[in-house]
Order: sequence, then C-alpha cells, then structure tokens
Amino acid sequence: MDRFDCDIVVVGGGHAGIEAALASARLGADTVLVTHDVHDIGRMPCNPAIGGLGKGHLVREIDVLGGEMGMAIDKTGIQFRTLNLKKGPAVQSPRAQADKVEYQKYMMETVLGQSNLKVVEGDACGLLVSSASAPSELKVVGVKLLSGQEIAAGRVVLCSGTFLKGLMHVGEKQSIGGREGSASSEKLSRGLLDLGFKLRRLKTGTPPRLDRNSIDFSQLQVQPGDETPAPFSFRTRNFSPTQVNCHLAYTNQGTHDIISASLGRSPLFGGIIDGRGPRYCPSIEDKVVRFAHRDRHLLFLEPESLSSQEVYVNGLSTSLPADVQEAVVRSIPGLEKARLIRMGYAIEYDSIPSWQVHRSLETKRVSGLYLAGQLLGTSGYEEAAAQGLVAGINAVRALDCKNPLHIKRDQAYIGVLVDDLVTKEIDEPYRMFTSRAEHRLRLRCDNTESRLLALSLEVGLLPGKDEAILSSRQEFIDAINSLVRKKSVFLKEKSRRIPVADFFRSPGVGWDALRAEPGTSEDFWNSFGFEYKKLLNKVGDSGFVESAMFQVETDIRYDGYIAKQNRLLHSQEHLDNLELPGDLNYLDMTALSFEAREKLDRVRPQNLGQAGRIDGVRAGDMAVLVVYLKRINENETGREFTGE
Repeated sequence: MDRFDCDIVVVGGGHAGIEAALASARLGADTVLVTHDVHDIGRMPCNPAIGGLGKGHLVREIDVLGGEMGMAIDKTGIQFRTLNLKKGPAVQSPRAQADKVEYQKYMMETVLGQSNLKVVEGDACGLLVSSASAPSELKVVGVKLLSGQEIAAGRVVLCSGTFLKGLMHVGEKQSIGGREGSASSEKLSRGLLDLGFKLRRLKTGTPPRLDRNSIDFSQLQVQPGDETPAPFSFRTRNFSPTQVNCHLAYTNQGTHDIISASLGRSPLFGGIIDGRGPRYCPSIEDKVVRFAHRDRHLLFLEPESLSSQEVYVNGLSTSLPADVQEAVVRSIPGLEKARLIRMGYAIEYDSIPSWQVHRSLETKRVSGLYLAGQLLGTSGYEEAAAQGLVAGINAVRALDCKNPLHIKRDQAYIGVLVDDLVTKEIDEPYRMFTSRAEHRLRLRCDNTESRLLALSLEVGLLPGKDEAILSSRQEFIDAINSLVRKKSVFLKEKSRRIPVADFFRSPGVGWDALRAEPGTSEDFWNSFGFEYKKLLNKVGDSGFVESAMFQVETDIRYDGYIAKQNRLLHSQEHLDNLELPGDLNYLDMTALSFEAREKLDRVRPQNLGQAGRIDGVRAGDMAVLVVYLKRINENETGREFTGE
C-alpha cells in the first residue's frame, strides 16, 4: 500500500484549505494538500467577489496575519468599491469583483509554488485514527484516500466545503456532486459518523449565469467602481486595477407571478430539500414568498471574468426548473433576450455543528483534527479563509507544543467568528456582518494593522520586510497621534483657539477640512508642518501614509466612545479569565435551568465569559456557575473566591 508521512494534511482546495495549507507550510511544517483536482484550487463556484459588509474586515485581518486572500484579490480584481461610505468608518467595508479565471490561476500557482507544500490529487474517504492511549481518547494519525493511499500525519485540517454527500437540485432533477462539475465525498461522512460526530444537512445555492452579449445594458443602471480604489492588502503597491462596470436590474410583479405559479415544482417548497439555507442570502423563491408585499427585488449583474462572457446575477439564487429560470430571467427589463449559459442550482451537504470544536478549531471528539469552512457551518469564501488560517496556525502550534492562538472578540472579526461558532446556536449557514461585532468601533478596517500588529508578530507568518512595514506604520501613527494631540488651531469665525482633537470631533471634518479652513490651515501647518515632514522623510515611500493619517483622524473622532467601551470591556474581561474545569458535570447542577444544563454540557465552555455567551445561559445561571467556581476554588486553595 502506498503510504507516506508528513506533519500536516489539509483536505480541500477551497479557500479554507488554501489558507490552512499555506499557513502550515510557511510556518515550517511539512504539509500535504489533498484535493480532487489541482486545477480546482481557488475556484470560485458561487459569486466571484471578495469582501463586503463584515466580510471585508475579515479579509483585511487575514492579510495582516499573513494570509493570502487580500493579495489574491488585489492582483485579480476587476472592480473595487468601499461599501457604506455614507455611514461611519466602523461599518465601512471593501468589496471587489474578481476575475475568477485569474483569481483561480493566482491561487493555484501560489499553492503549487509554495515550499514545504505538496499537492496530492485524490478523494479523502476516511480519517486514520488511533485510540492506543485509551479507548475513549481518539487521536487522528492521517488520512485515507479512495485510491487506497494513506497519508500519515501529526495533524489533519479538514476543509471539505460542500462536498460531504453533496446533492445538487435543479427543479425535479437531482445530481450527486460537491458543486457543478465536481464529485461528492460520499464515504467521508460515514467515517465521521462512525467516529461519533453529529452531522446535519445545510443548503446553499447559486443563480444562473447569462451571456453578456444577450443583455440590453441600456435598460440597466450602471454601478461603477470607486474613482480611487483602495487595495485590501497592506502589502500591495502601485495599485491601479482595471475597473469594469456592474449593473443593477429589478424583478417585477410579472417575475413574481411566474415564480409563485411554479412553487410546486421547486425542490425547496416541495419538500425535496431538507437542508437549512442561509437566512441572509435567500433564494428568489424565498424572497417572493417571505416578502410578498414587495413589488420588486434588486439584482446585481456582475461580470465573472474579462476573458469570459458569463455574467453572474447576484440576488437571483434559485433551484427552480430550467424552463422556469428562463422565464424568470426574461421577465426582467433588459434581460428579455438573455441567454442562460448555466442554470442556477441548490446544493445540500453534510456539515458538523460547530459546538463540537474548541476555540482552536480542534475537535473535541478527536484530538489533532481541525475543522474549517462550510464543513463547520459557515457561508462564504471570507469566513472559510479566516477559519482555515486559524486552523492551520493552531495545527502547527500544537506540533510545536505551543498554546493555540486565541483571538478575542474585541481584537478582530475573526475572534467574533470563532467565538460565535463555539458558543451560539447556529442552525443555518453562518455569515459575517458588522452587526455581529459588539466592539465594532474598535474593529474598523482602517485600524486593522494596529490592532493585529502584536498578534501578527507572534504568529510569524509574514516575511521580515512586511513585519517591518507594519511596525514602521505603527510608529508613524503613534508619532502623528502624539503630535496632533499637543496642537491647537485658531478658528477665525469663532476668534478662539481649540485643540485639534476637538476640531476633528466636529461633524464632517478631518485633515481635508483642516487644510481648507480659512485662517486655520496656515496657522496649524506652520506649527505642525516641520515635524510632519521629518516623519514623512523617515518612513519614505512606504505606501501607508494616507491610510495611517485617516486612522489617526478616526481614532481621535471615536476615542470618547472607545474609552467608554473599554470601561465596559474591562468590567467583563475578568469573566474570560475564569477557567471552567473541563470535567464539570453540568447535568447534575440542578440549580441551573434545564436549558443551561443541556447547552453547557454540549458546548463545554472553557471559561465563564464564554459560558455567558451561550444561547440559553441566563444571568441566573451565570450566578450559579460563580458559586460553583467559588466552592471549587475554596476546596482547592482554602482561600475565599471573589469572582474578580
């Protein structure tokens, strides 16, 4: 039997698998990536876009921690926009339309060119597990392929996406596959069940693709990219991407009538599909039924590649029969003669409910096994990539006998994502939004480099020159911030001086206003300019000056709110430092509510703060846990436990 050894095996060539494999290899581990087809590495089976509300924050964080997604989209994007520009910086997010052909090529070449990383084409059909230490203690020792080949490894990262027993639906027709044109992993699901994992069915979908040449764009609204586009990666230089237009279209009552009349042929409404779909990205059938009062729904027509005629109809996800899809599309103004190149479809797949993993993304059931991506119940390339990066880093740290990397909710959206996965009751594909982050004033896109600098240096994924750029940027920000807070400006219309910080806190003002204010500009720049130029000369052509200056301005504008949030955070922080014993018998704690007992026993939180974020654990239950900890501490130490 063909068998070889490595440090880490990563299963899956999607975004989770890519980030996990690259992180593992770049940290020095001998890594193998198993994928069905090497040419599918980095494929974008759904919308070829990166970023969006909340998701753009994830991509920026992945980049600062040393991941690849931000660099990939900067190299291959064909339209860049910053969303929510009319709102505050905390909820502004970058989004880019990708050339999916070039994006996939970039990712494939990056993976194939990575040292310490070998790609093996094959179908992972099972995990190699040892229980030599104790029958109840399972440890992963490798992966078995359908070909009979075995890959022995110290750690395994499973990123199987929608491939576990994948079943695709177009109307009454069904076909087995992980996505269009790809096989399904049938045996791996059975192997996971045999190991004691709980599985569930989830669903996602995709819209039809149209031939660009068959669309009447004169009837559609143009949606251009930003005039001055900003890159995702702090490492990108000389950014001047080719920008193409997207277009807006709308459904109408005629469209809705066609869909309503065809619901009996929909697998979603006919009871054929069992899996739960994403609430925040519903199919067009769902929209028509759930929002019957709406007379139209917005659609985004987005080009898939500069080398392809395919246009993605964002907002028209569907599993209706092919003839109905054609009628629906052609009922929309501008699409009356549209030719459908590919039909939309829904896909059901097995996933592992995320309460079965620790914060490190290592499974509780099998040590050494890490999960990431849609397998763990999320939806989207960005969420998958973030998990893959965390899983890859922690797999290597475990091999090196280091503590896992735990990113907190107040440090990054990645921390929010992971914490939600291990504490929340997630019964549908999870999608990141800015509203999920209670610390979003701290977790802005513009300050990603500052808030993750220490973590990035600790992880060590970035090359030395990039670490130096991050450190230099922070030094520049600290110097500018200190300098500005010492300065005041003379307001001519008020005939008095005020601190620059107070000037920035006025609505709608910043550096541009400071430069343009009559009488104020000259007064300020005479005192500030010399020292500012010295700082500019020191950092040279670093590429970060403009973004750093914006961060200083925003930090000052928000510092009152952030100070208030910090006080609240400090009052809650001690809960995350109160560790809960792993062997607590929650089911016997009759003072807890029945729901809390059940949830705590299933999730097994690692600390009191995490316990408090579990759905169904109330304030009264938290008080009971504090009493139990007090008793445990007093029995062990003989000292009174204060819970502080």
